Amino acid sequence: MERHRRKGKQFAALPYTEQNGETLVMLVTSRTTCRWVLPKGWAEKNLSGPELAAKEAFEEAGLVGKVTAQSVGSYTYPKRLPGGHLLECKVKIFAMHVEHMMEDWPERHQRERKWFTLAQAAMAVKEGDLAALLLQLAAPATSFPWTTAAGHTAN
Repeated sequence: MERHRRKGKQFAALPYTEQNGETLVMLVTSRTTCRWVLPKGWAEKNLSGPELAAKEAFEEAGLVGKVTAQSVGSYTYPKRLPGGHLLECKVKIFAMHVEHMMEDWPERHQRERKWFTLAQAAMAVKEGDLAALLLQLAAPATSFPWTTAAGHTAN
């Protein structure tokens, strides 16, 4: 496969909730490969990283909540473009405290959504850097960097 020399820029939400004292994160399936991924999308001119993360969480998973102002980390992965070309993408991740799950949302018929523990999510994703970040966030000594939300809310 031919790799493009330019790099793609995407933003992702790390939707989370607390249940019985444990942090759970929401993953969605990708449309083409059905792999478990974070809700994410390409950078858009008029949206900040947190705003885009909130938008993607709503469109891809039907989630509404507060997104942190600061990124909790990033990862890179090779994005397969039409024609088989690969584009190296850097994804900045913003934690999102889920306040509401919609029963109907824009991509409901194109994706599955599922709650995972951080460790389970690390095992479910294919991107090594993302798995390492999820495991790091799962470590008992880690204070969650997302405890203060910026107040960006999806629709």
